[in-house]
Amino acid sequence: MDISLEIEEILTSVDTPTISNALDIYRGDRSVDDFTKLPFVSSNTKLKPIIGIARTAKIKASSPSSLPPDELSTLRIKYYEYMAYKHQNRNVRNLCVIEDMDWPNIIGSFWGEVNVSIHKGLGLAGTLTNGLLRDLDEIDKNYMVLASCIGPSHAYVHVVEFGGEVSVCGLKIKDGDIIHADQHGAVKIPLHAIEMLPKAIKFMQKKESYIIEAAQKDDFDIEKLKVAWSKANSEKFVE
Repeated sequence: MDISLEIEEILTSVDTPTISNALDIYRGDRSVDDFTKLPFVSSNTKLKPIIGIARTAKIKASSPSSLPPDELSTLRIKYYEYMAYKHQNRNVRNLCVIEDMDWPNIIGSFWGEVNVSIHKGLGLAGTLTNGLLRDLDEIDKNYMVLASCIGPSHAYVHVVEFGGEVSVCGLKIKDGDIIHADQHGAVKIPLHAIEMLPKAIKFMQKKESYIIEAAQKDDFDIEKLKVAWSKANSEKFVE
């Protein structure tokens, strides 16, 4: 199924918590799955949220690769080819999702000025990783990296494998999964939820508006909260 440009624009105009709330409407209940569970450092908190098709990989930095230098270089190029793959009949871009195998004792950064430039140049929407971020002053500020934390060194960082399932801060992600992310973290969007999410977003925003607008008025009190709360909970979602 294709994701229209119109839907992509709607989904990237709201933050990831809003998408998470809308997915509760899709499921018909709340959930403890399909979202990251730990905080991230954002390369630029002013960037709008991103949505992309996951391209997955694993890295390691605590020890050198066992591969000879020429094979390691070939693996890195194959990794970049994999990340640059263009999906047919898809408007959304690829999203790089990398698991640092040294977690939770991460030591070397894969993400700095060079790799940000490469991945942005290859057309990726952004990066989600439980690894490190560095070169904060030099990296391209128009490319979003959501990393576990900041560090100064690359140590022995190298690509171990790509294309398989990864786990990033409590969220398991496979190649081809649809991911929405911003400074709050990431959520996984089921393909069949895409079409109804714009309507679910409007529904959640309308419910919340009753309470927020009432609370912002000078005469707000507990009685007005009860009225607003009742109005919000009387709203029913209709697909």
